[in-house]
Amino acid sequence: MVKYAVEQVTDDHVVKALEKNLAIIRYDLDHKIAYVNDIFANAMGYTKDEMIGVRHDDLCFDEYVRSVEYDKFWRELLRGISQHGKIEMKAKNGEKVWLEATYMPVFSHDGRKVISISKVASNITKRQTSITSVVEELRQMAEGLTERADIGTERSKELLVIIEDIAAISHDNTKTLGNLQLHAESIQHIVKTIREIAAQTNLLALNAAIEAARAGEHGRGFDVVAKEVRKLSANVEKSIVEVREGVEAITTEIKNISQGTTLAQENVDRCQQRIEVAMEDFLAIASSASELDNQSRKVSSIV
Repeated sequence: MVKYAVEQVTDDHVVKALEKNLAIIRYDLDHKIAYVNDIFANAMGYTKDEMIGVRHDDLCFDEYVRSVEYDKFWRELLRGISQHGKIEMKAKNGEKVWLEATYMPVFSHDGRKVISISKVASNITKRQTSITSVVEELRQMAEGLTERADIGTERSKELLVIIEDIAAISHDNTKTLGNLQLHAESIQHIVKTIREIAAQTNLLALNAAIEAARAGEHGRGFDVVAKEVRKLSANVEKSIVEVREGVEAITTEIKNISQGTTLAQENVDRCQQRIEVAMEDFLAIASSASELDNQSRKVSSIV
């Protein structure tokens, strides 16, 4: 069996592995680049020679450079506190480059002071761009849902106002029909009274005719009057029958309309309830969309 000699792993091996796989850069205490490897330079769109002497803040966007966080970032590094996290940097062409980076203070041999700042990083621009795109789509979706929910809520409110107006009119119609029913019943009572009066008048006319017959020649004029009274009484009776039939027909129609109005009122009530439920659903959708927007913002900040 052939045995192969195992090469001893040295610091040089480790350094070469790091140089080959990670973006590496080193700053002096004035925040200027003292060393950079090809991976880092290529990620930023520069050559290695172009980056030597460039200040760290020249690779960052102005908003971050002017912030309190940026000042704190360098103060802590120079105090010997390492920094790690996702950082947004500015490439040569002005575009964003996202790095997952670790800034490491380099100490003197005695360990008392910081003499340089080294940084190792991975280019996560593609991942960050994809995540940002997904988050933006989620935000747009949330905004779209919110907008649609708002429109649905407003339309439901408008429809609810219309339904409430219809309900009010229906209620007034029901009240009016009730009053008509009472008037019809009053007319029926009046017709009954008139009919009784007509019956009594007819009886009186009959008695008058009898008395006129007894009176002979002297009662002839009275007999004519009695006949006219009976004729008038018959006409009244006929008119009363017609009025009664008309009132009964009106009463029947009022009952039918009342039933239809009652059914319409019940349907209006159901519509009101369903619209209120729909409004609650739209509000729930809007709330969920708002929560989706908040969560997408959190995801964006976390990743």
